Amino acid sequence: MSVECKEFGYFRGYRCYLITLKNQNGYSASFTNFGATAQSLWVPDKNGQPADVLLGYDTLEEYADGNSCHGATVGRFANRIGGAKFTLGGKEYKLAVNDNGNTLHGGLFCYNKRVWTVGNVVDGDEPYVEFKYTSPDGEENFPGTLSLTTRYTLLSNGIKIEYMATTDAQTVINLTNHSYFNLKGEGNGDIKDHIVSINAKQYTPVDDVRIPTGKTAYVAGTPYDFINPKRVGEDMDNGRLPGGYDNNFILGETKETREAATVYEPESGRFMTVTTDKPGIQFYIGIGLSEHGKNGHFYDHYTGLCLESQYFPDSPNKPNFPSCVLNPGEEYHFTTTYTFSVK
Repeated sequence: MSVECKEFGYFRGYRCYLITLKNQNGYSASFTNFGATAQSLWVPDKNGQPADVLLGYDTLEEYADGNSCHGATVGRFANRIGGAKFTLGGKEYKLAVNDNGNTLHGGLFCYNKRVWTVGNVVDGDEPYVEFKYTSPDGEENFPGTLSLTTRYTLLSNGIKIEYMATTDAQTVINLTNHSYFNLKGEGNGDIKDHIVSINAKQYTPVDDVRIPTGKTAYVAGTPYDFINPKRVGEDMDNGRLPGGYDNNFILGETKETREAATVYEPESGRFMTVTTDKPGIQFYIGIGLSEHGKNGHFYDHYTGLCLESQYFPDSPNKPNFPSCVLNPGEEYHFTTTYTFSVK
């Protein structure tokens, strides 16, 4: 096991670091306190050859200027809040409009663009690094001061992400990690031939600006049915869902850990399992990607897929959805793992 730390640059006068965790199984992961971001994840294939399976950038400047939230901790509320407003405790909070009249991923200058403090960095059989941030009351017009921690642990066969938070006033919170995965290795084409399963019998239908209607629907008989593994591109190629996926799937009760999804890439043999205790997971396939990334690679549409554990989109405005409200004296604490094997 080893832990390495080097300077990654400066953002608005704040020093940023790149911290790399390695183990003896050929796994290596790098993280930066800019956005509490997973910058790389090297995973062996069926022949024992490692590749970086995360899309991202090579430099701090690219992370600062980029629009894709690669690998970042996203919040205060990940995904969308309809109409860029919500009511809590009888008070309406108006938020920044940054996505078709809605608020996406917390606003204009959210957690993926903040410099977090490096907390504990621990070596050992399962080394980990913690990033901490205090989000003040009124930041992006959300109520309450949040004390946040994101902890990344390098497991023997993947990574574990823990999100922890407390507040001094009632607020809403929905943190996730926005990593784009390509199990062939970043920059190696699209993910339409990745074979995905999602352990969800229902999903949340959306309107034309991707805000949930408030209803739930069964996946059976629809392009959203991933109960049995299938190619990401199957229903895109046959015309049933040509635009692809950017949808929330319903996993079950909050705080009940379960296998949420799997991803298999036949060429490399890499097989990824996602577990979480969040009630939902967003399946997004990089519909909006169009930019340069690591190693001079160009990331076009569908060159990475996201499986983002979460509360449901627009939960602050949907009382029938699992509650995303955090009160003083409570702790927000959720865990998501991405583990790997080969087939």
